[in-house]
Amino acid sequence: EVDFWIIPIIQGFVQIEELVVNYSESSDDDKSSPETPPQEPSCVDDVHPSFLVALISRRSRHRAGMRYKRRGVDKNGNVANYVETEQLIHVHNHTLSYIQTRGSVPVFWSQVGYRYNPRPRLDKSENETVACFRAHFEEQLKHYKKQVIINLVDQTGREKIIGDAYLKQVLLYNNANLTYVSFDFHEHW
Repeated sequence: EVDFWIIPIIQGFVQIEELVVNYSESSDDDKSSPETPPQEPSCVDDVHPSFLVALISRRSRHRAGMRYKRRGVDKNGNVANYVETEQLIHVHNHTLSYIQTRGSVPVFWSQVGYRYNPRPRLDKSENETVACFRAHFEEQLKHYKKQVIINLVDQTGREKIIGDAYLKQVLLYNNANLTYVSFDFHEHW
């Protein structure tokens, strides 16, 4: 009976744009030879195809917080600063969707202090982390069926302790629907 007074809101971002592809300049491969008669476009969309593109990001209400103040996983398997971003493309009466999620490494860890890039520390043992890690990924797999985990933490520097703990939890969980990839972008910077 109070629904009239409740305003649903999301913490996130939505943008929808129509994109038109203009092939005004064609490559040499696209040009026909003198012996090939010019092809007439079969429909208007073949000349200047248009796409409707939507980008939707939804931030979780669980464990939202400032960087360096909210990290890791909680006892229910919620990770800090979790965001689901969906890209939708609609073309020729077909809609395609790609979903990417991001969040803090799902182990118990923190960073203390306000100085630039404080040193991370593990707050609970490997055994204390197992159930919460499992809860996090069971929820992920319930929604998305399969996931590719891309670990972006520094694999050799001050974040190594977090990356090692993450990999150890993935190995302990041992689920065929998870693919783990370690990508140290600090090496490629």
